[in-house]
Order: sequence, then structure tokens, then C-alpha cells
Amino acid sequence: MLIGASLLYDLSFSHLNGYGAENSTMTICQDEPKTTVFTHEVFNQPTPLVDFNLFLSDIVLVDGLKRHRGSWAYERISDYGQRMGSAEVLEWADQANRYTPVLKTFDRFGNRIDEVDFHPAFHKMMGLSAENGLHNLPWAQQQEGSHVARAALMYLAYQTEAGHCCPMSMTYSVVPALRLQPELAKIWEPRLVLNGYDGKLKPAGEKSGVIFGMGMTEKQGGSDVRANTTRAVPISQRGPAQPYRITGHKWFCSAPMSDAFLILAQAQDGLSCFLVPRFLEDGTKNNFFIQRLKDKLGNKSNASSEVEFRDTIGYLVGNEGRGVPTIIEMVNHTRLDCAVGSASVMRQATLQAVHHCSQRSAFGKKLIEQELMQNVLADLAVESEAAALLVLRLAESYDTASSNEEQAFRRIVSAVSKFWICKRAPQHAYEAMECMGGAGYVEESVMPRLFRESPLNSIWEGSGNVIGLDVLRAVAKEEGVVESIQAELNKAGGSDIRFDKYADEVITQLQAVKRAILNKDLGVERTTRRLVERMALALQGSLVVRFSPDSVVDAFVSSRLDHDHGMNYGTLHPGVNMSEIVERACPLN
Repeated sequence: MLIGASLLYDLSFSHLNGYGAENSTMTICQDEPKTTVFTHEVFNQPTPLVDFNLFLSDIVLVDGLKRHRGSWAYERISDYGQRMGSAEVLEWADQANRYTPVLKTFDRFGNRIDEVDFHPAFHKMMGLSAENGLHNLPWAQQQEGSHVARAALMYLAYQTEAGHCCPMSMTYSVVPALRLQPELAKIWEPRLVLNGYDGKLKPAGEKSGVIFGMGMTEKQGGSDVRANTTRAVPISQRGPAQPYRITGHKWFCSAPMSDAFLILAQAQDGLSCFLVPRFLEDGTKNNFFIQRLKDKLGNKSNASSEVEFRDTIGYLVGNEGRGVPTIIEMVNHTRLDCAVGSASVMRQATLQAVHHCSQRSAFGKKLIEQELMQNVLADLAVESEAAALLVLRLAESYDTASSNEEQAFRRIVSAVSKFWICKRAPQHAYEAMECMGGAGYVEESVMPRLFRESPLNSIWEGSGNVIGLDVLRAVAKEEGVVESIQAELNKAGGSDIRFDKYADEVITQLQAVKRAILNKDLGVERTTRRLVERMALALQGSLVVRFSPDSVVDAFVSSRLDHDHGMNYGTLHPGVNMSEIVERACPLN
């Protein structure tokens, strides 16, 4: 049928039952563009999860800060939590990951420059976090609870944008290693405690604050750093704080835009640790050549690189041949942040899932009201709470490590937490994504970024087998490690008979493993992963039964310790008060 120029047709939409108002009409005119065609209205969709306080909406974090003596930083953390949950900063996070770093090896005249170009949003994230002390708080304000306060800040930052947390973490972690060499610490620590940020490539002395990176891994060695081939030769005399010429490569060098790096290289007496600045003290650029940036699965906003050293100047930290014990001081602190970061991914994934399900309806009622979905959400919330409790307790041990028991606790629990929490994050992120259906799978939601981020911390700073062997070594050879675990578990003794039984089994197993290793029974390695899992669950259980409400205790103990849990999330026993757990996890709705 032909439509004349002036002929109009009125089409009734009353049959659409909810997609349009009854008796509404649509007019079609041949001479007008069809941009006003009415097809549907948007409904049954959640509101954006923006402009809320990430800190104040997190009961577990707020209570944990008070419990672990970080209340003095409450206002700072609350203000930071409000910024991290703001629409503006969430937009920065999206932009920083959507427009990834670009390597500029040469300028337009052919001069070698080795610069990394970031989207302005990344620099804004870095500036905001540096202003709040994510890179230096325990060193700039050395008071009780400072590591806990700083862990809380990192926990908030990681939820919003994980990539910029990597240079923040390495800068925070470098100080204990630097202090092993007072001459270098005297130069660099005053720069590290400044809260400014300057992303330009220029001498550190001209900046309002500095950032540190790290380079250990080489192509042929991976985690086996003693296979490194990078060489270091003294310029004049050998020894701590002396300059060496370094030649070699690094397969992974994190945050290559940093002002200085700790790296490992072979000196005359073996593998050694060196501080390599981007600029020398006379203001000239050091020989630091970025070969390419890594195209990673996640952590897209942060640059990771391959670099080469050609007669690069580096200053020896500690003694020759003591590179691993020296840099391990840095690694231990970054392992704390790996656990904090993965716990943070769980928290944000839980928030996103609960928020979506509280506003989305299907089959006649809200998703959050449907028992099977409620089981999944409650299970996710329990996992997130247990992870948060453990990382805050671990951070406290960094504040109180002056006692021998706390030193032993920190040593073993840094590894155990890093192993377990980081391995739990990917399945947790996936399950939260599935709660949101197709909406969670599109890039405009935060879930794909969280999911890509979730495996990272389990790989960085020692993958599962490396961490497991480290736990075995600590159990067998380091004084007070087993006793520190037993003392921690004893604090919850008598609270729940199921927990008591599980804790006793773990201590018995630890003691048996220690005897086996001392008797050179290497077959014990085969059971390492299960041992570390059980240690982590016992530690989480001891905190849950002491500090969580009865609903969370019942869910955690029955599902994690009493062997009543399926392979997937959403298999809590029907007697658990799931609605209370979900409300506790996301009081925003």
C-alpha cells in the first residue's frame, strides 16, 4: 500500500501490556524522519551503583578498622571511600582501562625516550591515591594501626580501579628493603613519604613525590630467580650502596614509568639486589630501555613491560649474594596487598551482584527474594566477609610485628592468605557475574573488568606452587610458626564445637608435616595445597566465630569447616539465615 505525502496513520499501542501506556499512539509521516518512533520504555533495570560511600557501606571494614586500632584514620578513609564510590572517579576508572598505556620508544626526531603515555584518567587515579597515602601511610605516619588503615585504603581503591594499585603497592613495599641500606634510604625515603604525584619523566629530586617499581623475572627463569643472567659489575669498589654497571634484561618489569626500581642481578658473590633509578643524581637519564609493553588479560590501565639494561647504573642494596633475602622484604609487603586486592575484588563483586538482584525482577518477584538466588548471594557474601576479616588481621600483624609471635604469624599468614584468598577470587567473580546474567557480561558493567582482574594476584608475587612450598619451608625451618597459628586458633576455642574439631585437626596435621620434612620425607609436598587450604579456612573460621554475627558463623562453619558445602556457590544448608547475611553485605538497598 502506498502512503501519500499527507496521509497519516495512527497505530494503537494498547496491546503492548506494559511496554507503552494504553491508548498511546504512534504517528508515521513519509516526509518526517522516524526518530520519534516509540518502541518501549526502560523498566525492571537496576539504577547505577554510583555516588555512595564504599567505606561506610561496608560493615565488616568499618568494624575491622576499629578492632585493629585504625580508628584514628576513620575520617580520612571515609572521605576516600566517598570519592572512590563517586560517579566521577568511577568514570576515571573506566577511561583508564578503556584507553590503555602506549609505549613511546622514540620521539619524532629519532631520539630514544622510553616513555609510557597514559590516559589522563590514570594520572588522576594515581594523584588521588597518592594524596591519601596509599603508597606511604605507615612510613609517613608511624603510629599504631597504620598498616591496617593503609590496607583499608587499598581495599577501597582496588574495588574502583585495580591497575593503579600496583605502583602504589610497590612503593609502599620498598621501604623495608631500602632500610637495609641506610645510605640509600637516606636519599629515597624522604621522597617516598611525600604525598604528591608527578607522572612526568624527570629527575626524582624535582618531583612532589616518587613511585617505585620492581624487576625480578627473566625469560629463562620465571619464579626461579637464581637462574637470572643479568650481570652487575662494580664501577670502582664492591660493596653495599656502591654503584655497579648492570647489563641484562627483565621479562616482567612492573610500572616502568616509576622513578626507581629494585632489581636482581648476578654479582661476583651471587644474586644481589640493586636500586636502579630512571635518572642519575647529576640529572642525566639512566640506561633504561623499554622493549615493549605486555598485552595482559587484565590490569589494563597499568603498564607492565620488558626492559633491557646496558651499562645501567644500579646501587647495591645489602651484601652481594643476598639479593633474595633483601628483596623478600619488599615481596612480603606486596603479598599482603595481593591478598587485600583479591578480597577487594570479592567485596565489589558481591556489591554488584546484590545491588542488581535487589532491583531486578523475574518470574513475578525480585531476584533477591528468590530462595535459590538468595543462597548464592549469601554464599558470596560469606566468602567476602571471611576474606576481609583475614586480610585485616594480617595487616595488624605488620603493625605489631615487634613481638616474636607476631613476626612468625606475619611470615606464615602472608603466604597462606595470598594463596587462598587469591585463588578464591576468580570463581567468586564469575558467580557474581552470573547473578547479573547477560547484563554482567557486557563491558559497560564493571564485572568483566573484575573478572579479568581476579586471577592476577594468584600469579603475581609467587603462584600457587611457589607459595605452597614457601609455607612448607616456613613450617619446617622457622621458629614459632606452628605455635603462632595455634595461638591464633586458640583465641576462638570454645566458641563452636565444629570449629574446635577442625582447628585441632589442622594443628595435628601441621605438626605431622613438620616432622615429615625434618625426616626428609619429600612426599609430603604432594599434599601441600590441601594443607594450605585447611590452614586458611581455620584462620578465617577463628575470626568469623569471634567477630561475625550468628548467621554468618552458621553459614561459614557448616559449609567450610563441617564439610557440608558443594563444589559451587549457592549450596548453603537451608537453615542458614540468608536474608540477614545478604542485607549485611549490601545495606544500600
